[in-house]
Amino acid sequence: MGTSTFTVVGMTCGCCANKVRDEIVKIDGVGTVDVNAESGEVGVTSDVPVSADQVRAAVETAGYQLAGA
Repeated sequence: MGTSTFTVVGMTCGCCANKVRDEIVKIDGVGTVDVNAESGEVGVTSDVPVSADQVRAAVETAGYQLAGA
């Protein structure tokens, strides 16, 4: 099991964080997703490697962007 950290741009509240969490948790192998709306940090714990592209696609589906994207 591994954990990766990403930064999401544009989240401002708990509702934003929930949208992002709900999309990322749909990625195969993802176990937990910890989202901090204030800092924009997202921790993704998974049983299999999860690529930044997979996370980016999920974040964009939620209506936000990964930093540096």
